[in-house]
Amino acid sequence: MHSEESKLTKIANPSAPIGVFDSGLGGLTVLRALRQRLPQERFVYLGDTARTPYGSKSPETIRRYARECAQFLQRFEVKLLVVACNTVSSWALDELTQESAVPVIGTLDTAVSAVKNLERVERVGIVGTQATISSHSYEQHLIAAGIQAKFFPQACPLFVPLVEQGMYEGEIVEKVIELYLAPLKKEAIDTLILGCTHYPMLAGAIGKFMGEQVRIVESSEAIAAVANQYIGVSAKTTFDGPSERYFVTDDVGRFNALSSLFLEAQPAQRVTLEALAGDANP
Repeated sequence: MHSEESKLTKIANPSAPIGVFDSGLGGLTVLRALRQRLPQERFVYLGDTARTPYGSKSPETIRRYARECAQFLQRFEVKLLVVACNTVSSWALDELTQESAVPVIGTLDTAVSAVKNLERVERVGIVGTQATISSHSYEQHLIAAGIQAKFFPQACPLFVPLVEQGMYEGEIVEKVIELYLAPLKKEAIDTLILGCTHYPMLAGAIGKFMGEQVRIVESSEAIAAVANQYIGVSAKTTFDGPSERYFVTDDVGRFNALSSLFLEAQPAQRVTLEALAGDANP
């Protein structure tokens, strides 16, 4: 972290924004935590809604999408890049970090750090997209962090579509949660990692099904804490223009309607996939 902090000091304009991207709505859970921790900062958010979910794509496609999203945000001369997507963090974070001129924060290490702060972690459930679960990234990071526990990974491919459709509770949500999480409940896990930034929007229903004895861990608060270390608690920025800008690659109206259910946000603007991948100005 020290080398990255030095890089940040050398290249960053204090009034430059923080860039955040995800495949869709899920990254807004991270942005919400960032706004609460860093109210003096401004942000540029990109939701690649035209190509969500990433979790069903190949690693090669995930890496290409991630690179295009990162390059788009870099046009705003961001001083920090937050990858608010577990699928991208599982398959493309190292590549993005190597290519980026500014520090890059992902979801895996931050979630693992949150697990390390818990006591008596013995049976850990891990839920995520098919791509995240098949990468075994969480198990590898947990083991590398010295967490000695038994792991129970479970892909939950229908969770993201539920969230993207604004379905956070109700009978259908409960049935889907039971379908995926009943095996983990049977294993008597003590900790459940929500390995997708969409999933916290289902945290209430998930917690209700799993019971109070299961601790639920997600990465948004931990990411905000790490971002705060880079930016500095005493940092105060001054800038002209809006404090936040939102971009999506598909229907703007649906994104605005759903995001307003849990986050007060400026209306989003649409950026085409051609502009995302090319040199056009945002």
